[in-house]
Amino acid sequence: MKTKVAIIGTVGLPAKYGGFETLTAHLVEELSDTYDFTVYCSLKKYSKEEQIDNWKGAKLKYLPLDANGIQSIPYDTLSIFHALFTSDVLLVLGVAGAWILPFVKLFTNKKIIVSIDGIEWKRDKWSLAAKLYLWWAEKLAMRFSHIDISDNESIQDYTSVRYKTISRVIEYGADHTKVNLNPTQENLEKYPFLAEEYAVKVCRIEPENHVHTILKVFSELLDKKLVLVGNWNNSQYGKDLKEQYSKFENIHLLDPIYNQEIIDLIRGNASLYIHGHSAGGTNPSLVEAMFLGLPIISNGVSYNRTTTEHKAFYFSNENELKNVIKNLTKENLQNCALQMKKIAERRYTWKKIAKKYSNLIEETFNAKNKTKVYPLISEFDKNILEKYNVGHLKNVKLFNESKITN
Repeated sequence: MKTKVAIIGTVGLPAKYGGFETLTAHLVEELSDTYDFTVYCSLKKYSKEEQIDNWKGAKLKYLPLDANGIQSIPYDTLSIFHALFTSDVLLVLGVAGAWILPFVKLFTNKKIIVSIDGIEWKRDKWSLAAKLYLWWAEKLAMRFSHIDISDNESIQDYTSVRYKTISRVIEYGADHTKVNLNPTQENLEKYPFLAEEYAVKVCRIEPENHVHTILKVFSELLDKKLVLVGNWNNSQYGKDLKEQYSKFENIHLLDPIYNQEIIDLIRGNASLYIHGHSAGGTNPSLVEAMFLGLPIISNGVSYNRTTTEHKAFYFSNENELKNVIKNLTKENLQNCALQMKKIAERRYTWKKIAKKYSNLIEETFNAKNKTKVYPLISEFDKNILEKYNVGHLKNVKLFNESKITN
């Protein structure tokens, strides 16, 4: 009999939103022969015609709530509660419903795997109340899950210092992207910039993605073209930026594009990818750009440096970004593109990612306690250690204390 696995915390399937949805789709495609999946979906995002009972072997369960924002708390909570009656393993993506996990772990035998989705409580978009809740929820998720996942080594560093346990690093895949797409005449008529050199960025229009920084720089580099795809109308921040910068002829602001072939056509024919994200872990749009073989200029935070193995170009403010763009040579771009492609092919493929998730699912049935940062000997009484002449171990330090602070 197959192990029953519930995937909780996504908008749903078929994927039409973001990274967790893409991850879920590929886990289902790769592992449905091994596991019996149930995926929880938001009725708010699927019309009646789009609602189906099954997708590539996974059962779909719809809830009448939004999967994002404040409604994500009851959405994830109801998903977890329902999964207690249908599944053996709960794969929880995000921490919105983590308040219920202590009860699940203490009063049921269900196995809990949590991906904390970056350091969510630090994101600028949240109010103080939301940040406090997410901070608390993250703590509960880390304490009451059987295994937790970081999608980036820098997130693993953060959780090891804060919670004294070792999370498992599993990134995102990118080999679903369509490479080497050439524009047709129809494409050129709709997107005339495809015939020219341009930089591209695809993201949610949020302050921590530094959309304002990138737009400001390109508004001052009139000989450089930028194509930026995002959900401009979802916030006042996005609306204001669209109104301010849509008048520049070298800047093309496009609404979200969910057709994989079209978005890959636009990204794949660019000469440069600009990645402004300053929060989170391994960002899907970044690894997809790497797999497409694009040279990368990235915000220089540790997550992005880890993802690109310190081989991209980096910036932390407007002046640095402007200087990098102005000083890049064709040779620089070609070398960077080759490095990014090699890294993506080595690390960011869905078969490898799905295998890691499968291994974790199996491990939950055997793992009694999380792996701690400190060795077991550090829990012994100091007097006993000194008695047996091992006093040098009485003050065991974290392996990475010097690399990261709280």
